[in-house]
Amino acid sequence: MRMRILSARTPVWAGVVAQASQLIDGPGFQPLKRSSKTVAGFLAMDGTTVFIKRVGEGAWLKGWLRRLGGSRARRVIRGAAILRAGGFARPEPLAAAEARALGAVRASYVISEPLDGARVMSQVVLAGGRRRFHHRCAVLATVAREIRRLHDAGIYTLDLQETNLMITGGDGPEWKIYFVDLEDFRRARVVSMRRRMLNLVHLDRTIGRFLPRSQRLRFFYNYLGRRPAHDDARRLLTRYFALRARAQRRAHADRTTTAPATSPTVRSETAGATSLTHVRAARD
Repeated sequence: MRMRILSARTPVWAGVVAQASQLIDGPGFQPLKRSSKTVAGFLAMDGTTVFIKRVGEGAWLKGWLRRLGGSRARRVIRGAAILRAGGFARPEPLAAAEARALGAVRASYVISEPLDGARVMSQVVLAGGRRRFHHRCAVLATVAREIRRLHDAGIYTLDLQETNLMITGGDGPEWKIYFVDLEDFRRARVVSMRRRMLNLVHLDRTIGRFLPRSQRLRFFYNYLGRRPAHDDARRLLTRYFALRARAQRRAHADRTTTAPATSPTVRSETAGATSLTHVRAARD
């Protein structure tokens, strides 16, 4: 396969990304995620540690279509530029490249700066235990305001979940929100209310595992900047929960469609299987 370098901060990083496939298999790579499609982790070299990610582009037909619609590496570059122009924190790409064969994109490689000391939203919310009510409220208010600022700037993402929100800083005013999974960010002249709610619904479905409904509702009001009047609140929440129910049905249908058919014997043997993913590894 031929490596096509799309972006590099310096010629040195261009040389690094050109050898990304070999470096991932080398001793300096610390994997955080390995699957048939995605490999992500930290690469230590010459006293510097960076984050590196390789994503396979799937079937050959999909690889050819990626040349038209843009590979993941190209979308990362575009997403970083969108967030940079809007003044939002993100891991800055150091280099990006595509591996091509017979005219099709076969894999995307991105090397980016690590977020030292960053934690995902759930780790910050639950820091110190579940009894720190005011601490949780402060985290939720900070994240909600940043997402509102993102939308007001005409930017949204196709995959807003808590593992894609990294937070640095010790406490309170020191917190800084970083947006990751840069390939999913888009710009619009105005982010519609439906698109805003879809982003919030996607986030709500992931924070629901560690926050009760009352605090998730508080997050929604923090995003709005106020608690609306009774009739307005009922109208907004009715629309919000309708979108959430639709997203749940769609997710359930996707799981049902993609689940392999197994006999009762095979299913019982595999029922106890578990998988381990790292919170900092981006989604497939």
